[in-house]
Amino acid sequence: MRHATVERNTKETHISATVSLDGTGVYDVKTGIGFLDHMLEQLSRHSLMDLNVRAQGDLHIDFHHTTEDSGYAVGEAVSKALGDRRGIVRYGAAVIPMDETLTRVALDCSNRPYLVWNVGFSRSKLGDMDTELFKEWFQAFAQSAGITLHVENVYGDNNHHIVESCFKGLARALRQAIELDPRQLDAVPSTKGVLGGSL
Repeated sequence: MRHATVERNTKETHISATVSLDGTGVYDVKTGIGFLDHMLEQLSRHSLMDLNVRAQGDLHIDFHHTTEDSGYAVGEAVSKALGDRRGIVRYGAAVIPMDETLTRVALDCSNRPYLVWNVGFSRSKLGDMDTELFKEWFQAFAQSAGITLHVENVYGDNNHHIVESCFKGLARALRQAIELDPRQLDAVPSTKGVLGGSL
């Protein structure tokens, strides 16, 4: 199984993240931020990636460091589990409806990190969590996972639905992209023979 654990320790956070890419969507997530836990559980369940996250952060200040650093840790664990990315499909995309909301996600496990985030919110907070922090999580994840990631909320009114559709879209697109392609199990999916660097 493609499996990795990452420890990230700073003066602001202490985070452990373990992923098994070929899992069944089993999760055990405790970040101290209830809404973030719920989103990471969605990521695990809909990608079929097993996920274990433990985070202790400076929540007495705000949720920024814990949110961002959990994105870094989970993304780095995904990258380590992918290794040289040999045999993967590489690309994935999903269109996720959630009641009145529709979100599109497309990604390339290219080892060239980039985020395009076309998502807006009508409220500054969901519960105690600042909605601006969701972009920070996706940016950190894309950066450390080595993924080119495009997230676009096409329309929607309910901010909870908008966020959740983004995470579910990431999950479903990632599930496609990290799948092993039986026709090229021994090949890196690039004409260069390696992923990363210039196009």
